Amino acid sequence: MRNPVVARRLAISHACCRLHRINTTRSYAGLIHSNSHDAPHADRGPSIVVDKQGSAVHINGQIYSLDSWSNVTPGILAKTTRKLHLHPSHPISIIRSHIENHFATFKPLNNYHPVVTTRQNFDDLYIPVDHPSRNISDNYYINQTTMLRAHTSAHQLQGLRSGASKFLISGDVYRRDEIDASHYPVFHQMEGFQYFDMSVPSITADQVNADIAIQTPTIANKIHTFDDTVINVRNPIQSSHPIEAAMPVIAHLKHSLNSMVRMLFHDEPDLQVKWVDAYFPFTSPSWEMEVLYQGKWLELCGCGVVHQGIMNAAGENLLSAISIQDYKIGWAFGFGLERLAMVLFDIPDIRLFWSQDPRFLDQFAGGKIFKFQPFSKYPPCIKDMSFWLGEEWNENNFCSVVREVAGDIVEDVKKIDDFVHSKTNKRSMCYRIVYRSMDRNVTNEEINNIQEVVRNQVQEKLGVELR
Repeated sequence: MRNPVVARRLAISHACCRLHRINTTRSYAGLIHSNSHDAPHADRGPSIVVDKQGSAVHINGQIYSLDSWSNVTPGILAKTTRKLHLHPSHPISIIRSHIENHFATFKPLNNYHPVVTTRQNFDDLYIPVDHPSRNISDNYYINQTTMLRAHTSAHQLQGLRSGASKFLISGDVYRRDEIDASHYPVFHQMEGFQYFDMSVPSITADQVNADIAIQTPTIANKIHTFDDTVINVRNPIQSSHPIEAAMPVIAHLKHSLNSMVRMLFHDEPDLQVKWVDAYFPFTSPSWEMEVLYQGKWLELCGCGVVHQGIMNAAGENLLSAISIQDYKIGWAFGFGLERLAMVLFDIPDIRLFWSQDPRFLDQFAGGKIFKFQPFSKYPPCIKDMSFWLGEEWNENNFCSVVREVAGDIVEDVKKIDDFVHSKTNKRSMCYRIVYRSMDRNVTNEEINNIQEVVRNQVQEKLGVELR
């Protein structure tokens, strides 16, 4: 489910933004053949090969052609081999394991490859063709019909077809975004899914209530729930769902998530949880869950009752084992594992999750949740970059170029000036780029070299005029 991660709202935005395309086939080939110092900390995975013409890419044994939609970069593709959520002594995996242990009867599905079709990522989830979440400026496209998944919801149908009536999906997801301590183009999500029989509403209610009774002992500690959400035309029960069946399923969903949060935040003596109405194309009704942690409301996850079309699509393709048709009703939730890990482990910079520094990794060998002990923070190197804009501009494209050149040495990118010339009507922007390595000192000369490559790449790929 497309959901919150770290310090941003990942409920699908309704704000329209202009579709912006880079000449990505050319830029992709150029970055493939760039010198190694251009991306000093980029991971290079052995399963990724690009042909000499830059017209196709081999990923995990498959060949994908590149076209005008192709904007995925070598550094991003290399992340597909890391699988942090499967490393037992990594904070991401530790959080995943705790949740899987809590939902002990759910089938874990953790090995779906992140390359998916746009149908899986959007169409199968009833995301409209003109929805802004499809924008090329927000996603990593391999070509027009293939991409790196933007959410684990892309595998809901696969989960349903696995034969399990309740399952958890974990994996790495990819989105083009801003650069700061709480945003990274690769992060990890966990999807939860459970469905019930809907043919006889009274049976549904009995099944749900029995399951809630089993869960009740796990939330014996105090929990204060604030829920003034209402079912109405803006957040309706689906027409195919009898209210007698839908309401118990809604109660089960909220109880299950309250129980999970109580387990994760067991050190909070008086845990406060708030439910907020939301919108997702693939659930109705839909909500977001927030937790009051250290005095601040933390957006934790998105959830809802699954769009019946998804259930029906799974049933139409099942040949044996189970049949999921319109007499099954399900709920789903999704959340970002980094968001939870940063809070529970007190990790201040999202880049640390990708560090291979033993001073970071060795702290988590025990597989338990505890506060991270920071090691020395090296000094930053700050560079400003000004330019006149071309015909089109998208900040995510700019951040993507900076990230690909500088790798994890870039800590923060912020716009510090934006003005329009009174005579020429040309628009100018100035960005401040903060470079800082997490595990070594960087020299001004080294950063000057990286900054020069950034300037050249931004000018070439984004059509700006450097100042």
